[in-house]
Amino acid sequence: MADEEVRSEVQRWTAKRRVALVLSILRGETSAPEAARSHGLTLAEVEEWKEKFLLAGENGLRARPKNEEALQEEQIKKLKQKVGELVLDLDIMREAMKGRPFAERTSEE
Repeated sequence: MADEEVRSEVQRWTAKRRVALVLSILRGETSAPEAARSHGLTLAEVEEWKEKFLLAGENGLRARPKNEEALQEEQIKKLKQKVGELVLDLDIMREAMKGRPFAERTSEE
């Protein structure tokens, strides 16, 4: 019972703990995959924290900081661009695989 309580406390990631983790990555003390693995997090979580931290830091240094909504819109725009790049990469790979063995197997089947 007490072990479960300790484990649940360890799983709580306060803003201070997330900042400390991101800073250790930025300082080169650890890598994002190492941090994720050692703390039982996903790499996507760690990368998201890092991206939010950098975006907020950039905004804090602006002469006219953007509001929260503008920051979210900027992040959505970046994510949509990334999705577009990945879709294009996938289309190129599918085209390159035409006529090769196992090319008939696709995720669409």
